[in-house]
Amino acid sequence: MPQDERQRSKSRASTSRAVARPPARAKVPLRKLLKVASVAGGIQFGWALQLSLLTPYVQELGIPHAWASIIWLCGPVSGLFVQPLVGHFSDRCTSRFGRRRPFIVCGAISIAVAVLLIGLSADIGWLLGDRGDFRPRAIAVFVFGFWILDVANNMTQGPCRALLADLTGKDHRRTRVANAYFSLFMAVGNILGYATGSFSGWFKILPFTLTSACNVDCANLKSAFFLDVIFIAITTCISASAAHEVPLGSHDQSAPFSEEGHEQSSDVHEAFLWELFGTFRYFSGTIWIILIVTALTWLGWFPFLLFDTDWMGREIYGGEPNEGQNYATGVRMGALGLMLNSVVLGITSVLMEKLCRKWGAGFIWGISNILMALCFLAMLILYYVAIHMDYRGHDLPPNGIVIAALIIFTILGGPLAITYSVPYALVSIRTESLGLGQGLSLGVLNLAIVIPQIVVSMGSGPWDQLFGGGNSPAFAVGGISALAGGLIAILAIPRSSAQKPRALP
Repeated sequence: MPQDERQRSKSRASTSRAVARPPARAKVPLRKLLKVASVAGGIQFGWALQLSLLTPYVQELGIPHAWASIIWLCGPVSGLFVQPLVGHFSDRCTSRFGRRRPFIVCGAISIAVAVLLIGLSADIGWLLGDRGDFRPRAIAVFVFGFWILDVANNMTQGPCRALLADLTGKDHRRTRVANAYFSLFMAVGNILGYATGSFSGWFKILPFTLTSACNVDCANLKSAFFLDVIFIAITTCISASAAHEVPLGSHDQSAPFSEEGHEQSSDVHEAFLWELFGTFRYFSGTIWIILIVTALTWLGWFPFLLFDTDWMGREIYGGEPNEGQNYATGVRMGALGLMLNSVVLGITSVLMEKLCRKWGAGFIWGISNILMALCFLAMLILYYVAIHMDYRGHDLPPNGIVIAALIIFTILGGPLAITYSVPYALVSIRTESLGLGQGLSLGVLNLAIVIPQIVVSMGSGPWDQLFGGGNSPAFAVGGISALAGGLIAILAIPRSSAQKPRALP
């Protein structure tokens, strides 16, 4: 064959291959990932109010401290079923609006309804006949709204994280950046939510919230939840409008992202529970280690998140619900400490990518857990010092005690940022080869979060009551769990899971 004919033949073959090859998927701009992650701020605003104000508030409605943790059982129970189920169905959703956005929007609407029920629970109970310190009708409305809120939170957060994973594809560094953005907006939501909860003058700005059934503290809580509805509406609109999802089954390669990476997941139609538990046998040893460390980490975190402001009101300020102002003042000071905590959380989120690239995600996670355990130990020591001083029961605590407590709350923001980001990124990266779909894989990780929360919800209140009615026993168990998780993370999570990937464009 002549030389020029051979060259023309090679040229035609090369052109044919170029035509057959689909165009490369365009990378989603980082600013779009930032907008999509913004809904985490709205969700976390409500979580911040829930975590800082609702344990004290339910005790003010008449629930004893020993049973306050049982109210929180609805969160992990709903998460145990709702988040994996939502992840399963969002992986297969064929809506023309996309797979994830319908769940995000419906979840945000449900959150708004739930917080309105919680904020108005005292007024509704009053209209139904509640009088006195124990208000069973208000408690019933509160618990109903609380259940809806936890279901809605689980319905929204999972698809949002899965949407970010869809957008980043197999780019491991972008996956970590997207999760860092999510953590950053959680920090913003926390800062705004805790700042709102620590302010004692909302009843003056919104005077209609002060009613016969709702005192000053209740009116401040109600006002904060009204603001939450506005904030989550804004962030949901920003997030949903930023992500232009391609409906499942479309193969338009020119779109911002497509579903070709999830065809295997969408072609499998086993029953949900069989698929969920059937995936366990495919997990590598590293994935099991990540799940174990996640469970131990949340055994450490949940007692703190459940009783942080209650600890400040009881152990530091020496107050009791509905008895004077010391307890309410301590709760507001605890919310201020959580706001400072969230500032550190936000700063750590910005530095997350550099820390993980330099030291490895497993090492950073382990060190953060050890730091968390040391902070819980410091809280126990601070309480021991406080009970041996003579201010409790008749005066406010000395400034040194309060400042020390605020410093502990603030430092814990760093480990919390790691917890909110690193496990999700590690599982997302490690499970992509299994073809599970990001919604289901993150739902599996959620099992390692909610099962420890169920244990804490059922056991911490009665356990604390057995040892005198305070919060210290639960914090001691949390510290031991955090230390164990930290050591396992350092020793057993491979450095390769966080090796430096190719650079971002």
